[in-house]
Amino acid sequence: MFGIEFTEAGLLNFFAPFAYQPFQVYTFVICFMFASSFGLPIPEELTLIAVGLVANMGQHPEIYPPPTPGAQPIGVGTLCLVAFFAVFLSDVLVYLIGKYFGAKIIKTKFFQKQVAGAGWDKVNSWFQRFGGWACGIFRFTPGIRFPGHLSCGLLGIPLWKFCLIDGLAALISVPTQVYLIATYGRIVLSYLKEVKMYILMAAGIALVVWLGRKIYLKNTAKSTL
Repeated sequence: MFGIEFTEAGLLNFFAPFAYQPFQVYTFVICFMFASSFGLPIPEELTLIAVGLVANMGQHPEIYPPPTPGAQPIGVGTLCLVAFFAVFLSDVLVYLIGKYFGAKIIKTKFFQKQVAGAGWDKVNSWFQRFGGWACGIFRFTPGIRFPGHLSCGLLGIPLWKFCLIDGLAALISVPTQVYLIATYGRIVLSYLKEVKMYILMAAGIALVVWLGRKIYLKNTAKSTL
């Protein structure tokens, strides 16, 4: 899409020339956040990290000089607000689509092929366990964010409740990420990489435990026959 590689390095390389072109960056953030909310393969978290790093560049003209004298850098506060409202309003749009068109959408071949399945089953199970609070959980769950927010409207969660829970979740996560990256830049990114490494290690251990348990149960079932 647009020749952009949606990785940390790819997004950073794409945004770097715009460190002193704030309006272009704000526009890209809005477009990418809406695309991500609709399930397109544009990782929201990577976009926030990339634009935060670009904003950090603009705060240090002695290291990253502007292309022309007097060029205005990205405003960190403005970027935080733009990112928050782009995320929140795109979530509300998906909710409204689910509310008014969800019954027709879930019957389409595209939905059955691309969305229905294990992800949709997880969405339904979370609603059964957490009720309306699942609105906030979907905000932190890439991959099923779109069907989750769609189902919020489809299942009749009140708009005020969705806005309150999802908006609070977005307010906690989105501006915080942007501000920390824009302020501390690559220092924060290095810690994020360490955290990701620990998460991968934990996921690997969990996978080994899960496989071991499955093999154990399978062998136990055979021994009882």
